[in-house]
Amino acid sequence: MPMSSKASSLAEVLDELTAEGAAELTEHLPDDALRCYACGHRCLINEGKRGICKVRYNERGRLMVPMNYVAALACDPTEKKPFFHALPGSDTLTFGMLGCDLHCGNCQNWLTSQALRDDTAGTSPNVASPERLISMAKAYGASLVGTSYNEPLITAEWAIEVFKRAKPEGFRTAFISNGNATPQVLDYIRPWTDCYKIDLKTMSDKNYRQLGGVVDNILDTVKMVYERGFWEEIVTLVIPGFNDSEDELKRAAEFIALVSPDIPWHVTAFHQDYKMTEYRNTRPEDLIRACEIGRAAGLRYIYAGNLPGKVGRWENTYCPSCDELLIERYGYLIRQMKVTPAGECPKCANMIPGIWS
Repeated sequence: MPMSSKASSLAEVLDELTAEGAAELTEHLPDDALRCYACGHRCLINEGKRGICKVRYNERGRLMVPMNYVAALACDPTEKKPFFHALPGSDTLTFGMLGCDLHCGNCQNWLTSQALRDDTAGTSPNVASPERLISMAKAYGASLVGTSYNEPLITAEWAIEVFKRAKPEGFRTAFISNGNATPQVLDYIRPWTDCYKIDLKTMSDKNYRQLGGVVDNILDTVKMVYERGFWEEIVTLVIPGFNDSEDELKRAAEFIALVSPDIPWHVTAFHQDYKMTEYRNTRPEDLIRACEIGRAAGLRYIYAGNLPGKVGRWENTYCPSCDELLIERYGYLIRQMKVTPAGECPKCANMIPGIWS
């Protein structure tokens, strides 16, 4: 599909803000063709063409990738990412670029993720340097530096340039991702990345294909991220009539529990956004039901998000051994935090998985 004039002019601006992609994510093929391994599409990109993401392209046999800009930037609670087991009460400086490998109709970050597909997005890049971002993180008192707002896997080289400055300064680092990864990209980011959040949007391949993905790629990523030792948390946006059947939520919870019952599962409330307006908004009772399904599947840490004060115990962290209230939350606000810096329950000394100090 050809890009409109507005999108093509944005692409021209972005093409000035590029560098050659990582060798680890590039396979060189005959006739100057390339295969890109930044995301699960594994695009074959012929000379002069772009990948599905529209921001990685082949220039005379070189894979050119986004670099040296941000399109979204904020410092806000780490719980908002959401990470509930990574330095509770801290802030994360979060940056994003433009473009995505999926095209979800309910995307809450469509102004950045769909900027090259949708003329109404209208988001522009702002030139930035890793040093500038790290000095901002220090000025804001952040504890983590994260990448989000578009799909960070397709801009992995830039994220790693930033993280290479962040880690020596004592920051933890995080990818907030749709989870459409490859082994190559996870191995590339792992030395510089502590935390990884995955959106498990549905267990239905038919529904995933509507969004531009393949369910097996996402499920493989859940396993690969855990095996590589990232701190992993998973989010499912519960959309009534799309992915909230008893069977589908049960399959999601059971799959996560098989990988590890210690992976936190966040079930969050959908509100009509962007192009997905045919489904009703999620109610508190929808989330509570999903949490109970997660508990029955054996998950130890299940959280209901986006409806503060309306979901009872499902905003809080409890010790799975003695049921002690360990972290009390109201939305993104931490009211009590009892996990020790060593990651123990103060009552029974059970280890609580996560990053606590």
